[in-house]
Amino acid sequence: MIAKLYGRIDETGVDHLVIDVSGVGYLVQASARTLAALGKTDDFATVFTEMQVSENDMRLIGFATREERDWFRLLTGVQGVGGKVGLAILSAIEPADLALAIGSGDAAMVARANGVGPKLASRIVNELKDKVGALAGLGDGAKLAAIGAAAGNHASDAMSALGNLGFKPGEAGSAVAQAVEELGPDATLDALVRLALKKASR
Repeated sequence: MIAKLYGRIDETGVDHLVIDVSGVGYLVQASARTLAALGKTDDFATVFTEMQVSENDMRLIGFATREERDWFRLLTGVQGVGGKVGLAILSAIEPADLALAIGSGDAAMVARANGVGPKLASRIVNELKDKVGALAGLGDGAKLAAIGAAAGNHASDAMSALGNLGFKPGEAGSAVAQAVEELGPDATLDALVRLALKKASR
């Protein structure tokens, strides 16, 4: 099984790239977010991969980070979520936002991805809620999910507010996490956003 590739990006497409590793070109499918993160043609990049084998097909799915690959494995473990839908979710939602959405039961955020209806989004949230909290390998994801669960939708809304102000998801997530820890789960959305802004601006 191929877990990681390092080489020169030979070409990129809408949903894939070809990475040249010592003269061998590997065709790797990837989300729009991953393709943007890896770079452009002739750049050297590390691609974390997951191999999917079916009766008629064998393909490599690529990710810019281990965290994104772990999320893909989690998502495709849910009935009804194949590789295409898993990539669509990761194209539409950052891992930190996904952790918050699942932790707070916000199926509507998951349903933003192409090919994900309300019923499937609810199933994803319900099936992954416990798994996300237990997964230490997802970086800040588990912590954010736990915070999202404690603060209800306010944490998710606060993340969204900071994102609209130009903060990156990682910065917004960290700031909101600190604000929730300081103010407690009963904090109002206004108070959360105000304190998270102060934390993020330091």
